[in-house]
Amino acid sequence: MSVAEALQIMLGFGGFILSLLTFVMALILLRDKK
Repeated sequence: MSVAEALQIMLGFGGFILSLLTFVMALILLRDKK
């Protein structure tokens, strides 16, 4: 595996975690408003 490939996988994984965190935060905020 080359460095570029590893970087791409890390970036994709990081983006996935970021969206997941944003989704969870939105759910918590929405639940607090009710």
